[in-house]
Amino acid sequence: MRELSLLYWAVLLGLVQACPEPCDCGEKYGFQIADCAYRDLEAVPPGFPANVTTLSLSANRLPGLPKGAFREVPLLQSLWLAHNEIRTVAAGALAPLGHLKSLDLSHNLISEFAWSDLHNLSALQLLKMDSNELAFIPRDAFRTLRALRSLQLNHNRLHALAEGTFAPLTALSHLQINDNPFDCTCGIVWFKTWALATAVSIPEQDNIACTSPHVLKGTPLSRLPPLPCSAPSVQLSYQPSQDGAELRPGFVLALHCDVDGQPAPQLHWHIQTPSGTVEIASPNVGTDGRALPNALAARGRPRFQAFANGSLLIPDFGKLEEGTYSCLATNELGSAESSVNVALATPGEGGEDALGRRFHGKAVEGKGCYTVDNEVQPSGPEDNVVIIYLSRAGPPEAAVAAEGSPGQQLPSLLLLGQSLLVLFLACF
Repeated sequence: MRELSLLYWAVLLGLVQACPEPCDCGEKYGFQIADCAYRDLEAVPPGFPANVTTLSLSANRLPGLPKGAFREVPLLQSLWLAHNEIRTVAAGALAPLGHLKSLDLSHNLISEFAWSDLHNLSALQLLKMDSNELAFIPRDAFRTLRALRSLQLNHNRLHALAEGTFAPLTALSHLQINDNPFDCTCGIVWFKTWALATAVSIPEQDNIACTSPHVLKGTPLSRLPPLPCSAPSVQLSYQPSQDGAELRPGFVLALHCDVDGQPAPQLHWHIQTPSGTVEIASPNVGTDGRALPNALAARGRPRFQAFANGSLLIPDFGKLEEGTYSCLATNELGSAESSVNVALATPGEGGEDALGRRFHGKAVEGKGCYTVDNEVQPSGPEDNVVIIYLSRAGPPEAAVAAEGSPGQQLPSLLLLGQSLLVLFLACF
């Protein structure tokens, strides 16, 4: 019986003291340390004691960190992985390490990193990611790292930084971000302003410099001259646009999104019709109205034609094209959106349909738009409303307007006579 008891304790002691063969494990200054540095390892070895608090895998040949790479050591407080060949850190590789305080991933080849794993590392105080191939940091990458004191991102491939990236780091005292190829356009101006005002220590500021555009190459960010920057603004207009205009069936509805901003915003159309949602990155057609080679549309003329000048044409507008038309403009400083709701109705045959009833219902309640002395007055932040009435009187007459720039008549717009009575009710 005594022999069995001794064997039990020997086995238990062996389990507690287990250590991967290439590594050295032991206790030092009250920490359980596993030293696997300089072992020419190509993978994280299995078999670590569960109570390890410090793990060094530096100076090996690890090519990546897969999901669950450190599931055996959930109590880790320090993890050293510098000077490997790591290219990818998979989602779930670091997430289980909720006690981690120090993480060194410097001097690797990391281009793909599971930033969401950092959201679980709320105890982290030191994060070294310098000397890698990182080209992008999500805006919310550090949102839970309120204990982080030192962050090293120098010698990467960062071209831009999303505004507010460092705002959650309330304990940060040291940031190293020099020697990145920053694109000094409007999107980086916020960082210059923040860096000049913050109490965080940012060394080597002369090496936090512009790589592009060419005229600013080598200019330290701290001495970046003022740039003509403005967030997008949009104004949505439509043709025909006169109250009481008379058109025939099958007319072309033309919307125009007048966009302003610096740098020039990208324009996107979002169209919600009874048959579904259409997303269009403008332009999707050339000046002749035919689909561009890279447009996601059938060959020929798309149903919704978005031109480079901000115009959107819907030929042969009918019930299938009823809905909400929104233009969205985006640049490095933000976005702006404007919308118009379009409904087709036949007087004497059901009136204005759902959209028209909704408008007049709000008018009765004192909400939305209403008319005073033949002018449209807004009483709240409602969308534009266009109600098109179909009538059966009068012979058709037609005039074709040539393509033009904003403020002129739009391509292929048919202004047709005495068969549609159009009432535009606009709220801005």
